[in-house]
Amino acid sequence: MENNRKVKIKVEDLTIVFGKQKEKALQMLDDGFSKKEILEKTGSTIGINKANFEIFEGEFFVIMGLSGSGKSTVLRCLNRLNEPTAGKVFINDDDITVKNNKELLQVRRTEMSMVFQKFGLLPHHTVLTNAAFGLEIRGEDKEKREAKAQEALEIVGLSGFEHQYPAQLSGGMQQRVGLARALANDPEVLLMDEAFSALDPLIKSEMQDQLLDLQATLHKTIVFITHDLDEAIKLGDRIAIMKDGVIEQIGTAEDILTNPASDYVKAFVEKVDRKAIITAGSLMFEKPTVVMFRKDGPEGALRKMRSTGIEILPVVDVHYTFLGFVTLNEVIQSAKRKETTVESIIHSNVPSVFKDVTVEEMLPLTSESRSPIAVVDDKNKLLGIISQTSLIIESTKYNKEEIMELKEKANNQ
Repeated sequence: MENNRKVKIKVEDLTIVFGKQKEKALQMLDDGFSKKEILEKTGSTIGINKANFEIFEGEFFVIMGLSGSGKSTVLRCLNRLNEPTAGKVFINDDDITVKNNKELLQVRRTEMSMVFQKFGLLPHHTVLTNAAFGLEIRGEDKEKREAKAQEALEIVGLSGFEHQYPAQLSGGMQQRVGLARALANDPEVLLMDEAFSALDPLIKSEMQDQLLDLQATLHKTIVFITHDLDEAIKLGDRIAIMKDGVIEQIGTAEDILTNPASDYVKAFVEKVDRKAIITAGSLMFEKPTVVMFRKDGPEGALRKMRSTGIEILPVVDVHYTFLGFVTLNEVIQSAKRKETTVESIIHSNVPSVFKDVTVEEMLPLTSESRSPIAVVDDKNKLLGIISQTSLIIESTKYNKEEIMELKEKANNQ
């Protein structure tokens, strides 16, 4: 995430203690006692343990973890449905933990909306009046609020269902009404607490797709809670993984898969299909120092190949624009012909990809050529090289250490 993006939400040392001896529990937490020890000595439970994070404007931020990890508790602190025991929560640099009830109500009505797992629809209200309910609470007149609700229903694909009642709708459609109600308020921040977990898998996938489409248009700041890692990876710009009230790691899906911060995170993500997540930018050898320039001769190429043991080299021009590859056999033949440059033997019809292309998307390229895969920018400047070996290893169930171990065993037999 770029450093120059505006911070929309900032959480500092957010802590929640459930129980009567909060002060004693906080002191024990500061003294390094574990959650279990604090529970035994005070009867209080540490719900959130000094959480610190920032969420950028327009970011889709996912907080995930197993049941009891504290993810929903954190979310409900962002609008103070849960009162923090300690710490601060800033919305647009404004500390909401010090606001009185009237000020807090204004924040909830104007700056953020919440979508719940259980839909929270009023059974005796129509789809339209359900979608307009938040605006009614805000005090807007009927004509204005219903116009805004109608617009929100159109955004979520429910135009034509305005006069039906919740019981007449499927689960997915009911959740769309809940989403429309949140959008009708035109909030800056959208809080979604396991909003799709009660839906059937197919409907859940459709709702995820629709939410991504909406986000591409509306650019809201979304904080989304889930226990489903696949859902987190699909939706989140960044993901925070929680365990026992502690944020174990925050990062992009690729950050977390390639550099898990703890054994817990590593175990959590080990079942994920990495091929659909890991990109060329993670796999490539950056700015390869062993390259050929178009003006270079075959003798120079042979020296580079001999010193490095590499049989295929990338070729670039003086601006590092990628031109293709040369191979050892053809370099030898070029040298025998006394050619002065490698230009005539450059294989230009070879694969190249951008940094954000996934392993899954690159795998078909390995059948088209035995060359490495060049990683380039939008001006075709060479950024790095991915060997086919690295690509194949990444696409198998074995990691690189296991591959080396298997090779060593084979050599010793």
